Amino acid sequence: MGRSRRTIPEELLLLALDPTTGTTAQPQSLDLGLAGAQLVELALAGRIAPDGDRIAVVLPRPTGDPTLDSALELLRRRGSPVRAVHWIGGPRLGLRQTYLTHLERCGMVHAVEGQMCGVLPTTRYQATDTAISREIRARLDNAIRTGVPPDPRTAALAALAHAVGLGKHLYPGNEGRSSRSRLRDLIRHDPMGGLVAHAVMDVQNGVAAQPRRAPATGRQPGARAAVPASGVPAQPSRRGSMARVGAR
Repeated sequence: MGRSRRTIPEELLLLALDPTTGTTAQPQSLDLGLAGAQLVELALAGRIAPDGDRIAVVLPRPTGDPTLDSALELLRRRGSPVRAVHWIGGPRLGLRQTYLTHLERCGMVHAVEGQMCGVLPTTRYQATDTAISREIRARLDNAIRTGVPPDPRTAALAALAHAVGLGKHLYPGNEGRSSRSRLRDLIRHDPMGGLVAHAVMDVQNGVAAQPRRAPATGRQPGARAAVPASGVPAQPSRRGSMARVGAR
């Protein structure tokens, strides 16, 4: 993969950077979004493909991007397709910092050291070339305002921006309400981006924590402790079997 093209994780992080404070908006959900953005980028590179609600490796050849290749190798080691919601909900310690460090090394941001309360060391990141951030933002604005279907990369970026809650950062207040709504609607223009974005939102809503296979019987306490948000217990006997057959 050539480095002339910015990856979707890089663009998502640049969108989230506040040009005034040097901090990232929605930091907790952004970590999930970065993991999802890696999946979209790998799919665009032809390395993985959706298999129902799962992700399957179709070409394990490295992309040349160390961070993406690390994710690709982890997926390959799974040996079988993994549910997107479980992959995104897995531990991703340091992923945001990894990308911030990468952006700094590429000269897209620079670190500003400081202190919190005059004691605790802090590091903020400022964009070194605001034209890059403006170009990324302009692509989203154009897709929102014109209604013209965006290219897959922009559609996926929009879907992820919505999923991690960047809409209120990019289009704040009552005046931005219609733009936030249109940003959400762009999710339909890229199937992979839509799958990943929904998985990000599912993780935030706790869906990833719900067990998948164990039958809901009294003999297996803990195996079915989770109850859907609707408050109605699941009925997995036939549903679970059909889901397993369809997932293969």
